[in-house]
Amino acid sequence: MHFIWPELLWLLLLIPLLVVGYIRALRRKRIAVVHYPSLDLIRPALGPGHRIRRHIPPALLLCALSLVLLGTARPSARVTLPADYLTLVLAMDVSRSMLAEDVPPSRIVAAQQAAKTFLQELPGHVRVAVVSFAGNAQLVQGVTDHKDALLAAIDSFQLQRGTATGSGLLVALNTLLPESAVDLESVLYGAEFKSGSLSPQAGSAAGRSLDQRAAPQAAKPMPVGSYSAGAVILLSDGRRTTGPDPVEVAKWAASKGVRVYTVAFGTPNGFIPGYEGFSFYARVDEEALQKVAETTGAEFFRASNATDLASIYQHLSSKFTLERRDTEITALLVAVAGLLALLALGLSMRWYRR
Repeated sequence: MHFIWPELLWLLLLIPLLVVGYIRALRRKRIAVVHYPSLDLIRPALGPGHRIRRHIPPALLLCALSLVLLGTARPSARVTLPADYLTLVLAMDVSRSMLAEDVPPSRIVAAQQAAKTFLQELPGHVRVAVVSFAGNAQLVQGVTDHKDALLAAIDSFQLQRGTATGSGLLVALNTLLPESAVDLESVLYGAEFKSGSLSPQAGSAAGRSLDQRAAPQAAKPMPVGSYSAGAVILLSDGRRTTGPDPVEVAKWAASKGVRVYTVAFGTPNGFIPGYEGFSFYARVDEEALQKVAETTGAEFFRASNATDLASIYQHLSSKFTLERRDTEITALLVAVAGLLALLALGLSMRWYRR
């Protein structure tokens, strides 16, 4: 627990002062003395525990006051609450490297099975879109909460040459943030991509940044990870061979507050034997995917087999259903204080009619 206004905790020093004042008041209280021939006559009338009972209402009021004073410091605690995420965009690599059989029966089959299980376990209020990318990127299924349509989209993947990770991320972001109005054609095809950065062409808009292409006037950047209406999950098993640098795209996503969770899928020695007369290794670019997640304030995951991938998706599913976050609990303390005060008043009225 931490406090937004910790300096107000000094007010709690009033509590021991009140305790001392209460004790002194009891000592000074005048008690009328009545002579009885025997104490056995009045003890049954007082009832058991009468000496302690008279202190209970003041003690409850003291606890209530303590909670109110604590609440003035605006305490916050990390609690588990329903997540705010409503829309997820699943961007999956469908390059030929997904044919590698280091993850049986193959990377693509294992990835499809894990993704479908993930979609089926999501709560009904979470909507999902599916994007695939290889040499280019495309929206396979728009945002929907119909599980059958999403499962069919996953089954419809067709493997292609190339790996345009940045393009896949751009399409995913454009799907999640349609109001950003990114001109994908201009961004993806308006310039030659050299050494991972945009190289402007004469007379084109390619030299402008993504923020400049998104709107006539660049919007004020949002805090990293502050966008709470959705997120992107990007899975890839290879290195970028074409399209924009995904790390540069991630910087634009970060300026919009969007988190991009990345999954590196496959083993370090992924191998495709005898494809089209050639055999080649298919290694994942973990460094770039880790940088994308780090830039956007999200998490990076590594999955070397189907079990790992299923566990990652299960973790993400729970994250988008419930999440732990810092929440101010002042109202809760005030509510408990009110209940204690009412209880003290009720006991005082019942026992002493005052």
